[in-house]
Amino acid sequence: MSSSLIQLLVLAGIAVFLILKLRSVLGTRDGFEKPPVPVEDARPRPRQDFEVIEGGPDRDIIDQVPDGSPAARALGAMKLAEPGFVVGEFLKGARGAYEMILMAFEKGDIEAIRPFLSKEVADSFDAAIEERARQGLTIESNFVGLRDMALTEATFDRDTRHAEITVRFTGELTSVVRNKAGEVIEGSPTSIKRQRDLWTFGRRMGVDDPNWQLTATGE
Repeated sequence: MSSSLIQLLVLAGIAVFLILKLRSVLGTRDGFEKPPVPVEDARPRPRQDFEVIEGGPDRDIIDQVPDGSPAARALGAMKLAEPGFVVGEFLKGARGAYEMILMAFEKGDIEAIRPFLSKEVADSFDAAIEERARQGLTIESNFVGLRDMALTEATFDRDTRHAEITVRFTGELTSVVRNKAGEVIEGSPTSIKRQRDLWTFGRRMGVDDPNWQLTATGE
């Protein structure tokens, strides 16, 4: 037997050994086989009791105003101008602002809240407080709580990016008006009165200052 034939037989034997070794480690595949299913995909998924609809109504908006209304469209435009804007969070802030501003006006000291008032509203508050002082009247008030509030209107100017939101408040408070002599001429310290206000807050969307200002008041 020649040396070249012996070498071929040795190489063939090595090849057969390697094939058998690989089969014992990797196994065999016949045709096309799907890759193994990952462990996390094989686990049973919890059943969903709701259907997620892409592009559906924004609950943050339609929970406050009718879907498709001018107010809803304005609120949607505000969100486009400032993606971080949330109507629910705005209303939480408006609730706190109502008590703070109302009580400051009743007490006759609006310096702490002046940054949250437009110039027109601040001027009207100043005039009313000055007239009260001229007559020698003082008011003692206590905020009991907010009975109701609702977003009634919203507008947005796409050119100036100025937004306005109007909220109707129904507050409950005790209020006593005294004259120069300290005599009660109106109200009662134990009688709760209901006060209704229609306030409009304004702000330019997309700017660094997140604070809204009270721009108009009414009943």
